[in-house]
Amino acid sequence: MFNVADLPKNRLPEIAFAGRSNVGKSSVLNKLANIKNLAKISSTPGKTRQINFFLINRNLYFVDLPGYGYAKVSKSIKESWGRLVEEYLKKSQNLKGVVLLIDARHEPFEADLQLTEWLDFYQREKLVVLTKIDKLSRSALLINVKNTSKILNLNSDSLVLFSAKTGEGKEKILNWISGLLEGDGGRVSVLPPKAGSG
Repeated sequence: MFNVADLPKNRLPEIAFAGRSNVGKSSVLNKLANIKNLAKISSTPGKTRQINFFLINRNLYFVDLPGYGYAKVSKSIKESWGRLVEEYLKKSQNLKGVVLLIDARHEPFEADLQLTEWLDFYQREKLVVLTKIDKLSRSALLINVKNTSKILNLNSDSLVLFSAKTGEGKEKILNWISGLLEGDGGRVSVLPPKAGSG
């Protein structure tokens, strides 16, 4: 299970990314970091069991939490994933916020609701991002935005619509992250404004 000793030793701000399996988490991470395949092939400065830490601009970590809700794994594995994520949310002192990713084509699942409840319980800042918006018509997307807002009890304006294909939503996510870090009193440049070396 998660242990504080598993965290990277150089304690920098952490922004975690969570979501169901196949929600497009790797695509979001890669797009935000301007690095292809960051979430697949980069060496990680710190690593716990199924939680990966990616050092960004030498001043913060993007934390890739294990995807949940994959239908083909056993119940015991699903439960261990849940415990792992909850322990991280509870114990990481440098976690500044969590980006919760939800596939725009579907309404939030029970696991999504559970995670939002955990975030509220542990008083973690959160941003809900709807991924894969380019796979829906605009009218269908607006309906799903309304439904998601109602289910998660959110203002629709607090949802970010994201497309890895077009980059829509990228700046909003980065601005949210910057706001969290600046509010914490840090001198932070989240990412280079243009595509960096990868």
